[in-house]
Amino acid sequence: MNSREKNLNSVLVKPAGPDCNMACAYCFYLEKSALFPGAKSRRMNEEILREMIKKVMGQSLQEVSFGWQGGEPTLMGLPFFEKAVEFQKEYGRNQVVGNGLQTNGLLIDKHWAEFFKEYKFLVGLSIDGPEHVHDHYRLMGNGKGSWSRVVEKARLLLDAGVEVNALAVVNDYSVQYAEEIYEYLKSIGLNYMQFIPCVETDPRSPGQSAPFTVPAEKYGEFLCAVFDLWLADFDGDMPSTSIRFFDSVFFHYAGLPPPECTLQEECGVYVVVEHNGDVYSCDFFVEPEWKLGNVMKDDLRILLNSEKQRDFGRAKATLPKECQDCHWLRYCRGGCTKDRLHNPLNRTLNHLCSSFKIFFKHANATLEKLAEEWKRRQYLDGLNRTADFEPSSRIRKKIGRNDPCPCGSGEKYKKCCGRAL
Repeated sequence: MNSREKNLNSVLVKPAGPDCNMACAYCFYLEKSALFPGAKSRRMNEEILREMIKKVMGQSLQEVSFGWQGGEPTLMGLPFFEKAVEFQKEYGRNQVVGNGLQTNGLLIDKHWAEFFKEYKFLVGLSIDGPEHVHDHYRLMGNGKGSWSRVVEKARLLLDAGVEVNALAVVNDYSVQYAEEIYEYLKSIGLNYMQFIPCVETDPRSPGQSAPFTVPAEKYGEFLCAVFDLWLADFDGDMPSTSIRFFDSVFFHYAGLPPPECTLQEECGVYVVVEHNGDVYSCDFFVEPEWKLGNVMKDDLRILLNSEKQRDFGRAKATLPKECQDCHWLRYCRGGCTKDRLHNPLNRTLNHLCSSFKIFFKHANATLEKLAEEWKRRQYLDGLNRTADFEPSSRIRKKIGRNDPCPCGSGEKYKKCCGRAL
């Protein structure tokens, strides 16, 4: 286990708390409104924004990333983010700063797009696929679908030259349409994709999974199908699309630490700051048990290295014997902690355990071959500092080492999917 002090490299900020202008059936964060009773809306004020950024910039090293999520962060309005960038400049110490924003896209207009382009924001756009897939669960408050508006915003962002990732939730319905979703996202120019498995317990019946939870075996088949499509789209020996899970897994095969926390032995490598300044261990654990402190009175680096946060991180490595004896443990590392706790049949075994087994049995030989080719090219080039294999040819051509990584991690490219460069 790693007991060294962790550096404050990234923070995840919820400036509008759980507030959102949509009513997606599978959203896990809307229920967090109960943590803030009496408030009709939740908005981070300028005092908290300033203090948070001042502390982050003052306590981080040469590189730091801010992830802006929700709820829906654009409810704050563009001036809030203009002020955030202003504070980053004011309190920066010649650091490299990355900003990533996850959004449903509804409030985006040309002014937002120009701002994202100017300040190199990486935008994660929530879009589950073609209309029948997206509108199955991603609905407005009046029950109408949101697909047409989101597609319009995707085109606006891409036309403005903004780096955009597709964030697609894989649920009980969408898991049936792997090829259709993949091809559709490609067709509208979203070649960077993150597939997020939906795993939740039923709030009305905690003893069983929520009806929209993705079945584990079907999710494994989904990953296999997308993997084959990803391989088929290689341009020579280079991928032409980027799938975040595959990119992250590849790091393991190449002998490098993966950038995705779910694939690491321990987690707890960042903190979450809610709209009122409260600090929590993780996006999926914004709850009283895992509240670490408040940004207005506490040192963020101390909170990151607190015993409570260390306990949180170490919990990921506490695995049942079935995991410890599993051949694939070195690659999946037990998955995300929340997907164990949300498994009503066995709260120590990840709901997606069988998904991982299906995927790795299918993809292992190919990933091993890709990794060997990557290592061979390194050797032949005589360079241990460079790598020809990158998650995407677009990264190689357009993304600078100090730009936000297109995979959506919130890290700088050279600290994430460009780590081997």
